[in-house]
Amino acid sequence: MVDLARLRKAVNHADIVRFRFWFQIAAFALLVYGGYFAIDLGSSLPIFSCGYNQGGRSGVCYLLPLQHQLTRPWAMLLSWAATSIATSFAFFVLWFLVLNKAWCGFICPLGTLQDWITLLRQKLGIRASGYRDQQFKTLSWVKYVLLALTVLIPLAIGGGLLSHDWGAPFCQVCPGRMILPLFAGDTTQWQLDFSSPAAMILTTLGLGFTALLLVGGFVKKRFFCFFCPMLALQHLVSKPALLKLRKDGDKCTRCGDCYTACDMEIRSIADDVTTVDIMSDDCTLCLKCVAACPEENALHLDFVGIPIYQSTEEGFVCRMRKPLKK
Repeated sequence: MVDLARLRKAVNHADIVRFRFWFQIAAFALLVYGGYFAIDLGSSLPIFSCGYNQGGRSGVCYLLPLQHQLTRPWAMLLSWAATSIATSFAFFVLWFLVLNKAWCGFICPLGTLQDWITLLRQKLGIRASGYRDQQFKTLSWVKYVLLALTVLIPLAIGGGLLSHDWGAPFCQVCPGRMILPLFAGDTTQWQLDFSSPAAMILTTLGLGFTALLLVGGFVKKRFFCFFCPMLALQHLVSKPALLKLRKDGDKCTRCGDCYTACDMEIRSIADDVTTVDIMSDDCTLCLKCVAACPEENALHLDFVGIPIYQSTEEGFVCRMRKPLKK
């Protein structure tokens, strides 16, 4: 018989950062190379598994088929085509509801690449810089603007307001299109498309955003995630998700360790002692905050209301190799 108390203690004492590192490598290999082994996870994944990685992908980011579906004529969107869009969205939601934003923190290939850039920066001894409060508030809205454009531009194509050269606009500028196929030996995305003014603009922006991600990753942790429309879309459907990050404000001493550990610099994770469901729209559910918290059950990850990973003083000491407080 499984000793649940011992199992829970082992999980709470686990080095989640190390576990996450190896899990990300496995997920990256699955999503970038799984196609070579005939693995097919569908076309509604809530992460950047790039559809332009033709041979290696084992699944496709939901934003790619969504943009293609929305370019249909408006009359068609109001008829039978709406069924296929609703079905695709339903599969996206079902994938997402199980793991919530842990898709970003543990599985997204582009997120993993940014974490590798951070590790390289740390190895080189380059210090990261932080965001001022006003910068943080401004950046928090950028991903929603990009999500709106990701939807509105294809709709404008379907209405005849824009040409099909603007098709899949976000995918054309997404750094994932440029970077992920490289791991499968495909360099064809690293070029400007001069076939039309729209194609030239989008591919130029794609090269620029890719350079921005690579450079920005040496300055900020998870730099691109602040601009990610997928993160915005995830937040819009996150309320009914089964996996939740919760906080007991009565047990919080506002020491700030969770904020220091947070790659997304979410100050409310430390300062807010009234909100129970503490996960914000910028959170990637990487669980570094839980691992860094020294207070007993102040932060905990719940699955359908059952705590599966909790902050504990013993676990904190085990991970940080610090002496117990007297």
